[in-house]
Amino acid sequence: MYQPPHFREDDLAVQHALIRAQPLGLLISTGAEGPVANAVPFHLDPTSGPKGRLQLHVARANSQWQDIRDGAPVLVVFQGVHSYVTPSWYQTKRETEKVVPTWNYAIVQVRGPARVIDDPAWIRAQIEALTRGQEDHRTEPWKVGDAPDQFIASQIKGIIGIEIDIAAIDGKWKVSQNRSAADRQGVIEGLTASGDADAAEMAELVRHYGKND
Repeated sequence: MYQPPHFREDDLAVQHALIRAQPLGLLISTGAEGPVANAVPFHLDPTSGPKGRLQLHVARANSQWQDIRDGAPVLVVFQGVHSYVTPSWYQTKRETEKVVPTWNYAIVQVRGPARVIDDPAWIRAQIEALTRGQEDHRTEPWKVGDAPDQFIASQIKGIIGIEIDIAAIDGKWKVSQNRSAADRQGVIEGLTASGDADAAEMAELVRHYGKND
């Protein structure tokens, strides 16, 4: 990933937080017919290894797992909040007109070897952990155990587990750090005025990372 120094985010806690907030990642591998990519929800185990471990499951009918069953390296992309930035928000536009549009975003990329796990007990534990991550904040959280055991067992027969030890993790927070303080303030005000939840979140990122100047 192209990563200018001022956009790097190397704090593992911040990187992990984005993965937990946006667990639907893009699993990318290379097979006999070339690159393959599938959107898959991931569970992050931060306690395994120095950088953590990703756990997931895919449909048995999905041939991607066969391409990676021998420990092939994979790339996983987690996309965080992103927003279009119009030049009209910049103070520089009013001063020189020498501005162009851009896109702000936060993203995490993970690389590591993948292991295929064909174990019903492991798969059930992975599904339970993944479900807890999405359900525990609800007033009446749904649990895997709420469904009949035979039904869950039949569903598990149709999927297969995968583990990825995180060998490398890169974070890129492109949030107007390369603009002047006046331009960043204009971006914050423009995003906030849009009334969009994602734009408001991006405005907070621009404000937070601008404090480092």
